[in-house]
Amino acid sequence: MPPRLQRELERILASAPAAEVGLAFHDLANEREILLRPDTAFHPASTIKVCVMMEAFHQAANGELSLEDLIPVKNRFQSIADGTPFSLKPEDDGETDLYNYIRKRLPLRDLIVRMIIRSSNLATNLIIEKVGARRVTQFMYELGVPDLLVLRGPEDNRAFAMGLNNSATARGLMQILLALARGKVVNPAASAEMVDILKQQRFNEGIPARLSLGVDVAHKTGWNEKMYHDAAIVYPPGRAPYVLVILTQGLSESDEAPALVAELSNTIYHSLERQTKPLSPLKSGVR
Repeated sequence: MPPRLQRELERILASAPAAEVGLAFHDLANEREILLRPDTAFHPASTIKVCVMMEAFHQAANGELSLEDLIPVKNRFQSIADGTPFSLKPEDDGETDLYNYIRKRLPLRDLIVRMIIRSSNLATNLIIEKVGARRVTQFMYELGVPDLLVLRGPEDNRAFAMGLNNSATARGLMQILLALARGKVVNPAASAEMVDILKQQRFNEGIPARLSLGVDVAHKTGWNEKMYHDAAIVYPPGRAPYVLVILTQGLSESDEAPALVAELSNTIYHSLERQTKPLSPLKSGVR
């Protein structure tokens, strides 16, 4: 990767000294990388929902469940801290429509889509209860990524107070998205379907925000009042895709952090655009 690009990214980060940032970039056109604090552990917020989706597809491929299974929709879960019950508040969720289906049943596939494109916390807890948090972490190990830890679903405040939290690094999220882009998560057909779901993401103020029209971005954001993350496969027209993961904390999740992520993303995209030559498609079959 041109040293000039890395220097420019470092300059942008130096202009936001209050931000702690982990960045991992991998270009599938030439396997080059830029890694800036890639192994710093962050609370992953909703980016971990990508891992949950992968395990659901994994169990479906193994015949342990079907993505068409009807899942009862409820809003009562058990804390991993001590088993006490807790519920989610619609006003704190990225998607509120699912709360209208409580005491009804919806297909697992529908819950996965809501979990990813609208970042539904309620859907996430329902899916984790179905597939098991430990199974999610185990599948990440099987994919060769030991630093993605899934202990629990969202809003388990008792567990949070005890430090029982999920964890991720920019490198770890980059590695699973690379596997997905190459069609190697579960199988090529499952990988392609998961990429298509990620392309429907509705929260696009980060990595996609300043990219050119016609650029497909398969990604998942995650945020709370202390952090903002985005993890993406970017598909520029006429060239192989690249993976970009940016994890941040210390800036406002509503404006400062997304603006920083968008600037870093835009800088990478246009640097590659200037040096792009026509390349053959990926052999994996995932586009």
